[in-house]
Amino acid sequence: MHTSTLSSLSHRDRAVLRAVATGRCQIAAGAGAPLVIDGIGCCDQLVGPRLIKAGLIAAVARPGPARLTAAGHAVLTAA
Repeated sequence: MHTSTLSSLSHRDRAVLRAVATGRCQIAAGAGAPLVIDGIGCCDQLVGPRLIKAGLIAAVARPGPARLTAAGHAVLTAA
């Protein structure tokens, strides 16, 4: 993770990271890695792929629970 990634995160990105950290997110099987939060599709269809590409979240299997990476944990503790 680069410093530019950390500074370019929106409030929504950070909220999604917090939801992932508490086990409330699933990565669905559809194209583009859509996120489901508390059983409801995330309104920002690009947040899942954006956070995966940044190396902040990952999934063991799709569909399956979203998990924070070490970089994702670091972003939350730095916030």
